[in-house]
Amino acid sequence: MARPPETRPEFVAAEAVPSDLITVVDERTVRAEVEAWRARVLKHPGLWDRATRGTQDRINRIIPEKVHAIVTAGVEAMTKGILFGSDLVPARPMADGSLAARELRARAMIRTYRNTAGVEGGVAGAGGFVLAAADFPALMAIKVRMLADVVGAYGWGGDTVRERLFVLHVFHLAFASARRRPAALAALEAWIAGVDQPGTITDYDWRRFQIEYRDYIDLAKLAQLIPVVGAPIGAVVNWRLVDRLGETAMMACRMRWLANG
Repeated sequence: MARPPETRPEFVAAEAVPSDLITVVDERTVRAEVEAWRARVLKHPGLWDRATRGTQDRINRIIPEKVHAIVTAGVEAMTKGILFGSDLVPARPMADGSLAARELRARAMIRTYRNTAGVEGGVAGAGGFVLAAADFPALMAIKVRMLADVVGAYGWGGDTVRERLFVLHVFHLAFASARRRPAALAALEAWIAGVDQPGTITDYDWRRFQIEYRDYIDLAKLAQLIPVVGAPIGAVVNWRLVDRLGETAMMACRMRWLANG
């Protein structure tokens, strides 16, 4: 597996790795944990999932198609700007290191971004509607930057369409509905296997991407607008969203690592 020579040490070097994260990582343990995670992802939707999904589907049918088109275009433009814009520093993959060392680095990065997102969500929740609205693109930027750094910790990344699609597949899987997670996982595994991929970023299913992401976070983000409690809710919501994405990113990278042998 090719490893670009540069590294991006600022996050790990900025703080010591806690002793509870220093674990021995062997391939059998990793495979077992990945399989347990896959089983959770493929678990059939429960009663609550089915009830909320039905409500959200009815709401989506009521919303005019023009509104869906506008929202989809907005999410696409914002995500493309984050992925391709000059404000996103390209990830520099970690050149060398054991799987254990890479896992420690990835966990440290996730913790840093998770804490940053929590602070940002608390500030936005305390600032009313205007700051809450600004929280959406800010949180998206935090998540995508974290993904780039976690993927880089495992030795991948770079300025290619294929690598960007990997990030998008991970993002989609993290926030897909229970009934859509098997399909999102299959798309990620197809990417890892090198088959059935869209030719360009434009070919990506942006409509599905924006609906799944919006439906996952909308109720939590609405609660962020409640006076007084908006700040702690915003902090907890952002913390959990980034934590979930971090776990999905690590598991996706583990799958990719194991597939590469």
